[in-house]
Amino acid sequence: MLRLTVMLFLLVLALPARADLTIEITGAGEHQTPIAIVPFAGEDKLPQSISDIVAADLQRSGLFRRVTVPGKTPHVPSDVVFSDWAGADALVVGTVAAQPNGRVTAQFRLLDVVRQTELVGDAVTAHASQVRAIAHRIADLIFQKMTGVRGVFSTRIAYVNKTDSGFKLVVADADGYNEQTVLKSPVTIMSPAWSPDGSHLAYVSFERGHAVVYVQSLLTGQRLLLADFPGSNSAPAWAPDGRHLAIVLTRDGSSQIYLIRPDGKGLHRITFSGAIDTSPCFSPDGQSIIFTSDRGGTPQIYQMAADGSGPATRLTFGGGENFSPRYSPDGKSFTFTHLLNNRFYIAVEDFATQQMQLLTNGGWELRPSYAPNGQIVLFSNEAQGRGILETVSSDGRVKEKMYSQTGDIREPTWGPFLNNMR
Repeated sequence: MLRLTVMLFLLVLALPARADLTIEITGAGEHQTPIAIVPFAGEDKLPQSISDIVAADLQRSGLFRRVTVPGKTPHVPSDVVFSDWAGADALVVGTVAAQPNGRVTAQFRLLDVVRQTELVGDAVTAHASQVRAIAHRIADLIFQKMTGVRGVFSTRIAYVNKTDSGFKLVVADADGYNEQTVLKSPVTIMSPAWSPDGSHLAYVSFERGHAVVYVQSLLTGQRLLLADFPGSNSAPAWAPDGRHLAIVLTRDGSSQIYLIRPDGKGLHRITFSGAIDTSPCFSPDGQSIIFTSDRGGTPQIYQMAADGSGPATRLTFGGGENFSPRYSPDGKSFTFTHLLNNRFYIAVEDFATQQMQLLTNGGWELRPSYAPNGQIVLFSNEAQGRGILETVSSDGRVKEKMYSQTGDIREPTWGPFLNNMR
């Protein structure tokens, strides 16, 4: 049995799911696997339907299509008549049972309809108010078994929401639900960045009259003023081991990249171009960084050793400007924003082939961020005159838009996997 322990946000236990969210998925088509997800026995006593959340997660990936058979509601494998489900490749059945201290256990089975065998079966236990977390974990297990790739439904995202009253730094589930406001401010918040273990966010705030960098615990809410040097302090990015952050400072003239420890000590400059060097990102192994620089005349992507030794190598060429780079989790490619003819695109470039691919159709598409399994890229876009969240699969085929009914959403970033199951 898997027991769900909440690492992030003990304070979200009583939060309702966000209702003012519209999700639009395009581009899946014939690539979808038909899967039947039967309502779990006992879930009608819960505030939300586990089976519906699981189905929504899988459909959002663009790889699955939910099918139903009216009047058929098996809950355990022995109830299943496989001939009833010939229109599905896979079938999910399950039950929900109340446990002491307000907890519930959801048991499920994933069945191969064609081979008439069980693929995986398990149980997830959590507080009754964490129905969405239970469902996301079940969806992760199903997704991994069906695709061979680890699911990201249990992960979280962070972004900035600009409202009429100011700015909010928000953390939410990967599907946009269960919003939690980390910080409210009447002045600009920018550039949130997750620590490798998902316990802290670094971000830029203008509350001291100029851009400074804070690191904030998501468990306690405690904040540390990481960088408040003369000039601008911006663009924090964590090293994979959590021992350093890269930040961008103008203390010595133009924007240059520095390393600093999470306690604000050990400042060390690593770029000396005299141009504008910004938007650093560490490689998954921590040995390199990619960043944006205009040292060649226009903003382009460069790579160099993370300790600043050796020269920087230019990675992007051709027409247009390129900025906001982020490594893929396997380190084989990087995503970035490509500006051409006044349109912003989300692009990806492979390190081995040096070939650039546009993943989107162009518009106001900014600040891409990989999901931790490398299968999806999250970014911000504009629709109906305000910022929204959008995702695209790493091959560009499946796109999803998430429309919130309030605020102007910007600066999204996808959090890490959380090893908080046992």
